[in-house]
Formats: sequence, structure tokens, C-alpha cells
Amino acid sequence: MDIEQLMPHVEALIFASDRPLTQIEMTEIMGQALETVIEAERIATCLEAIIEKYSADYYPFHLRETGGGYQFLTKKAFHKTVLQLSGEKHIKKLSAAAMETLSIIAYKQPITKSEIEYIRGVSADYSIQKLLEKELIVIAGRNENMIGKPLVYATSKGFMDYLGINSPSQLPQLKDITDVQIVMPTNAEEAKPADTPRVLESAPLKKAS
Repeated sequence: MDIEQLMPHVEALIFASDRPLTQIEMTEIMGQALETVIEAERIATCLEAIIEKYSADYYPFHLRETGGGYQFLTKKAFHKTVLQLSGEKHIKKLSAAAMETLSIIAYKQPITKSEIEYIRGVSADYSIQKLLEKELIVIAGRNENMIGKPLVYATSKGFMDYLGINSPSQLPQLKDITDVQIVMPTNAEEAKPADTPRVLESAPLKKAS
């Protein structure tokens, strides 16, 4: 099967999927469906051709690599129109506290609750719970090096899908959007001085003659 014949199958597969599909998944599924060996290079060629095809202004959507895979997404000019299908339920706004917490997690992940609270200066329990409910963050394990081995949090695949990125490394650099630096707490052992400073004795005052 040549590329022109293979392309519609790849398009149909991506279109029917409710999540981004990886190139490996497409290669395996196509091989099973067509009962033949499909080389990964041929799938890659098809993806390049499909991306180029739907980049034309004629189409209201395009193929994007997002969330670790490929998915058809509506172009920006049509976002407002599409959102009318689900109304406000589709884009519930986050509170300022939740947004701050999400930003800290996005740029400092994996991170513990206590580290988030150190940066924000207030409790993060409620914000973390809301972000977990909205599936914007996930529990990524535990910090084995900290006392009590606290849970650590990271952004979810859904968060990356929403922003149209494949990894946190694709987030805008902090230096490009703000001059404020996020300062992490210093480990107690690192903060301990190497030598205890000697107390300087004051020189005796001379009496006036």
C-alpha cells in the first residue's frame, strides 16, 4: 500500500480517537487492521503530509502533536464557535489561588505540598484538591529524600493536552513572562554554617581625662 492509500486510514484513525495517538500506536493498529507490516517511517511520512494538507486556511482544524501524540484540533479562529456546544461547563475558570498553585506545580514539578505552601505563604490543601478534581494535576509519587516521604505533584496529560504541548519543557520560560523568581526553601543542612562564628568582644572605653 502506497502513501496515498495509507493516508486516509491514518486520518480516519486520528479522527475517530478521543485522545492523542502516538506514532507507535498508529503503526501497531494499522498493521493489525490491514494485516500487513507497516513501517514507522511510512506513518511518519503520512503524518507530515496530513499536517501540510490541513495547514491550508480552507480547513477550520489542523493536525497537531500534543500530549505525546497526534490529534485534530480546531484552529484558534473557531474556538469561540466550538465552545458554544458545551457552554461554560467546558471552561470553568480557576480561582486565583488555584491558578497560582497550578503555575508553581507546572514550573517546579515534581513538588510537595509543603514546598508549594512555602512559596505561596498560605495553605494549598483546597487548591490542590480542586486541581486534582479537574484532572489538571496528578500525584506523581513520593519524595523519598524528605522526612515522612510526602506526596509529590505534577501536571497531568490533560493539562498538556489543553495547552497543546508535549511536555512541561515546552512551557514559556519564566524569564520571558516575568522578572519574579520562584525561590525554593533551603535545606536545613545546607543552611547550617560550616564554622560557628566567634563573638567579637567590644574594646574597653577610655575615660576622658
